[in-house]
Amino acid sequence: MIFFDRVTKVYPDSSVALQNVTFSIEPKEFVSIVGQSGAGKTTILKMLLAEEHPTEGQVFYESTDVHQLNKREINDFRRRIGMVFQDFRLLPDKTVYENIAFTMEASGRPDEEIAADVPHVLELVDLHDKAWNFPNELSGGEKQRVAIARALVNQPDIIVADEPTGNLDPVNTYDVVQILKKINDLGTTVILTTHNKGIIDSLGHRVIAMEKGKIIRDDKEGKYFI
Repeated sequence: MIFFDRVTKVYPDSSVALQNVTFSIEPKEFVSIVGQSGAGKTTILKMLLAEEHPTEGQVFYESTDVHQLNKREINDFRRRIGMVFQDFRLLPDKTVYENIAFTMEASGRPDEEIAADVPHVLELVDLHDKAWNFPNELSGGEKQRVAIARALVNQPDIIVADEPTGNLDPVNTYDVVQILKKINDLGTTVILTTHNKGIIDSLGHRVIAMEKGKIIRDDKEGKYFI
């Protein structure tokens, strides 16, 4: 379980990013965090990853305060979270297969495990026929599906998708959201941040709405209301 306990974040310029934020996310939940730019969505993700530290309050994963971890422990913890970004962040000089394999290599996985797991995640995101293409040979939607496969291949407990459809057309947006739903159905917790009202209204999952660093709504089967 993820638990934010009365978290406040004030930056050195005195801007307030989060104000007394408390919420929990259960294992295997699909939670969307919505809000306009500056609402605090990105700060929440940075707090979870221990990239930023709270001014007040605590962030727990299971029973561990993630901001009390040492550097080695933080690295181990972050391997339990797969990140998907709006801008894909693929390595341009590596093929689809190599981009995904590189993530496993960085985690110290053996070659036989890489050879078994990379094709599996490519099947999951329906890109088995693109394994040896380079990123510049893919559409935006295909690039994002590679990014999802890369985030998933080390079997994380949580997938965090930060505005993953921001650069995609409606058809590719639909495909990416369906893959995230499939991943969640298989038992992985999914945290999605988005501005896309259509995505939120179609999901029928929990929605946390933020405004000026505060949670203004938390609905179990929410719609996009700001």
